[in-house]
Amino acid sequence: MADTTYAADRRRRAAPSRPVARVVPLVAQLIVWGGAAAVVALWWSDTTAVVGPAGWLTGAGRITGLLAGYACAVLLALMARVPVLDHTIGTDRLARWHAMGGRYTIGLALAHTLLIIWGYALTGSTGVVHQSVTLVLNYPEMLKATAGFLLLVLTAVVSARAARRRISYEVWHYLHFATYLAVFLAFGHQLANGADFVGNRPAQVAWYVLYLGVAALVLWYRFLAPVRSARRHRLRVAQVRPEAPGVVSVYLTGDRLDELAARPGQFFRWRFLAPGLWWTASPYSLSAPADGHFLRITVKALGTHSAAVARLAPGTRVWPEGPYGSLTQARSRSAKSLLLAGGIGITPLRALFQTLPGDTALIYWARRPEDLALRGELDAIAAARGARVHYAVDAPAAYSVPLTAQDLTRLVPDIAARDVFLCGPPGMTTAALGALRDAGVPRRSVHHESFAL
Repeated sequence: MADTTYAADRRRRAAPSRPVARVVPLVAQLIVWGGAAAVVALWWSDTTAVVGPAGWLTGAGRITGLLAGYACAVLLALMARVPVLDHTIGTDRLARWHAMGGRYTIGLALAHTLLIIWGYALTGSTGVVHQSVTLVLNYPEMLKATAGFLLLVLTAVVSARAARRRISYEVWHYLHFATYLAVFLAFGHQLANGADFVGNRPAQVAWYVLYLGVAALVLWYRFLAPVRSARRHRLRVAQVRPEAPGVVSVYLTGDRLDELAARPGQFFRWRFLAPGLWWTASPYSLSAPADGHFLRITVKALGTHSAAVARLAPGTRVWPEGPYGSLTQARSRSAKSLLLAGGIGITPLRALFQTLPGDTALIYWARRPEDLALRGELDAIAAARGARVHYAVDAPAAYSVPLTAQDLTRLVPDIAARDVFLCGPPGMTTAALGALRDAGVPRRSVHHESFAL
């Protein structure tokens, strides 16, 4: 009875209704901006007067510091993998908010540092260098805060697009954990030196509640919940099957798989307990609907990790984290849908192609005919449900279909009345979004998650 109750509760929490899926993003933004307004109000209530250049600089340093501290907590909360956020807002959208917020946070932290040093230097009639040394060495918690600031800047540098392309996903992922250490090191100086916190017990309590609440979310959803899930479901590799050149499907079995409540279109982060793979969890979408007995992912060798997946031995233990993502039926607004897939981006869309109700069409682009992974299954699904499937390849040229509004409308004349689910490489996704816009598809009807995540 307890297991049945657990499973039912998990399914209810994992499958938000359409109204909830549409309201949560708005509510989340209102909460974030409301918190920022409260931070500004705290600064305003503690600022009775501003006198002279030193006062203006110090005041500006205070407000940028408060906002930077608040933004750090928000950034961590966005990437804590909280199910209600991940399943409604979407993993890639949260990542975009996180990246944009990260740039603002670094800017605020830099401004805070420079403005405070400059303002204090004017107040004390000292040089900027001398004041910097004094602040770091003589003020409480400032040595740790300086180390945290440098770590935050380092994280921003490795997250920049130019640097990101030069390092592997696994290395980037672990370097990003420096953010946690940076926030931990910087936290103390806010309460020890911040004029808005010294002697202000309600503000101190609110700041502790904010940071401890975010820390609890991160600890549970990013660390403890995956361990609990791994122990409960005891997932292991059942079979590895070739699908196309460089592409394999991995079948996984385990205990109580229905309790994972994985929906078509979602993905997990998979940690394979095999040599060279155990130290990282990489994201792969389910390429077939979960049936309570097996989960299946289909992986293309695009890097060291994905290439090693093809060599997994049956019986290899697996720790899953998830399910994640909002590229699901819950996003649908119409009784008709169109799936646009590029390359290995077919994996989540293959599961949706089988399960989306109503009139469904699929267009699948690949480089060569042999690169059309899962083609036999797609043809069988199309025949069974009376759906349409169109294949396009770069070579031979006779089967090429340009990704333009004209060609999409030719293949699917009523495209503007359909929900569009999109998954593919970044270049293909960008071209598809432009073509869909030109074809008159409303922005709210286009649903996609980044292939690069």
